[in-house]
Amino acid sequence: MTRSRWLILVLALLMSLSPVAASAHPDVPDRIDLPDGWRPEGITTDGHNLFVGSLADGAILRANPRSGTTKVIAEGEAGSMTVGVDYERHRDLLWAAGGSTREIRAYDANSGRLLASYSFDQVETRFLNDLVVKRRAVFATDSVNKELMVVRVGPNDRLPGQEAATTLPLTGDLVMRPGNNLNGIVAAGRRLIAIQGGDAGLLFRINRRTGVTRMIDLDGFVLTNGDGLERDGDILYVVHNRLNTVAVVELGERRRSGDVVAQLTDDDFDVPTTVALLDDSLYLPNARFGTAGPEPADYWITRVDAFDGHD
Repeated sequence: MTRSRWLILVLALLMSLSPVAASAHPDVPDRIDLPDGWRPEGITTDGHNLFVGSLADGAILRANPRSGTTKVIAEGEAGSMTVGVDYERHRDLLWAAGGSTREIRAYDANSGRLLASYSFDQVETRFLNDLVVKRRAVFATDSVNKELMVVRVGPNDRLPGQEAATTLPLTGDLVMRPGNNLNGIVAAGRRLIAIQGGDAGLLFRINRRTGVTRMIDLDGFVLTNGDGLERDGDILYVVHNRLNTVAVVELGERRRSGDVVAQLTDDDFDVPTTVALLDDSLYLPNARFGTAGPEPADYWITRVDAFDGHD
């Protein structure tokens, strides 16, 4: 064996014994800075970019997860807010839940142009928290009322008028508690899954036609301060905002039960609220609730590796 071939074999052996890098994604930043005072809450992805709304004024920005650059695509205005956001691939739209403004809004995902706004003012107080888009309807949680806000959009490309805005009363296992209730929401086949936040920490599957809710059995595990949700097959990510963790729930057959199989955290978390899955990475905006002087404060998105079954 020649000396050069021997050296190559030795180097290969040494490399195989070297420790694995801390991140499986060394070419993407683990932190994306947002504008000062942005006050993020919701996040979504179109498969290439991230979109983050602002509680401060309702603006929406686009973030490049590879370069870390950001651009505001929908300008905000005083008195507005954007809480949850979700991307709709069929129409290339961004949908936003407007919190206390009682609105669901639809934007062009490229230009950020506001295309439609739907109001829900049947009761004195509402807080439209998070939403999820299905092919024929958009469903949003109202954290202070026992119903979902619904916009029936149909299969075609045209957005309907205000007449498409309806409510879906919820029945079954969900019991309202003082303070905020339903928060994050995702689709799961013909059902929806939502979390009752705060001290309740309960997951519910919801029949999107009838509004019947059934609690998902977690064998006594309580998802305290549950906020945003993201689903990847039978894996459900649940953000515990003030606990600075993400629970990994493995859902059982027909989503009737689930097992908490891991808890993810990161030193960079500062009250993360929601989560988006992109290329085996989880991206979480840090709302920093409780920060003194939130208007000029720093805000950012934290990237962590998604659960791979061995965490």
